[in-house]
Amino acid sequence: MTPLDDPAGLRAADPGGMLDAVVALPRHCREGHRLGLDAPDLPSAEGATAIAFCGMGGSAVAGDVLRALHADRLGVPVVVVRSPELPGFCGPDTLVLSSSYSGGTAETLACFDEAVARGCHVVAVTSGGELGRRAAELGLGRVAVPAGFMPRAALGYLALGALGALEAIGVGPPLSADLEEAVRELEALLGECGPEVPSTSNPAKSLALSLGERVPVVWGSEGIGAVAAARWKTQCNENAKVPAFAASLPELDHNEVVGWSEGRGAGFALIALRHAGEHPEVAARFPLSLEIARSSGLEATEVWARGRSALARLLTLVLFGDLVSVYLGITRGVDPTPIEAIARLKRALAEA
Repeated sequence: MTPLDDPAGLRAADPGGMLDAVVALPRHCREGHRLGLDAPDLPSAEGATAIAFCGMGGSAVAGDVLRALHADRLGVPVVVVRSPELPGFCGPDTLVLSSSYSGGTAETLACFDEAVARGCHVVAVTSGGELGRRAAELGLGRVAVPAGFMPRAALGYLALGALGALEAIGVGPPLSADLEEAVRELEALLGECGPEVPSTSNPAKSLALSLGERVPVVWGSEGIGAVAAARWKTQCNENAKVPAFAASLPELDHNEVVGWSEGRGAGFALIALRHAGEHPEVAARFPLSLEIARSSGLEATEVWARGRSALARLLTLVLFGDLVSVYLGITRGVDPTPIEAIARLKRALAEA
């Protein structure tokens, strides 16, 4: 029996409860959407000509989700700011979403303060902390999500909370139908890949076991596939404590494919994230690009999204990757939850 198929051992290997948080994604998405719709003091978006989503780490992924899902439906440009500096174009005609799960992210707080000073329309997405306090004091829009999670485990709350707030403001499209479909698809996926399903019939556990000590390389198509690929990378980094890399088509066909020369694939494993609705040119590139990668000596696996809507497709790719990353960490004998390297870096910066 593998460690993944021993219920008691599985829980013992995950004392921080990361697996429970991952499995709760469908519920988190539903609750996050409701919190966004009901958020107090949301601004008017009248006259807004751009959206800037400010955040770092797991709190910034919600901005990537927003841009991938709705950039072509919002009618205004969307930028994701992973920096303490607010772009120069942000002003009274910009809607700024400041996302910090803890509420204490220095870069996000700096952008929040600058957005307020410039008269931007501002919405805070947070579980509290300094960001929540400042937004409440100023009477600014606040999507208050539950505390108690690692930021990367709160994606459902952060992403759907932000999308719900935009819907309430009148900028984003109604999401209820797509969200219900996405939840159904997520629950069906958990029925096949959840912790109770044995590895012999569990695609997520099987993939984690097959990865072993190889370095994951994740590809997706520009848009929702690229967002999912980046999420897989960071989840492998934080949950499994392994290096991992992500890239997107068609861009990688203009550089990365050259690196997969003969013999260079040893020690790597490629996961291609696919979904219905890929641009026809990108869909045509995938098999050719995979053939080149395989010729380098690596093994390539395709993982397909589920669902009709872009939201369902993105979230099913995300959930599958989250499960794989936690299973991979457990098979490697590491606790998925702690992120000691980041904690050490923060301590050193504070001392400096």
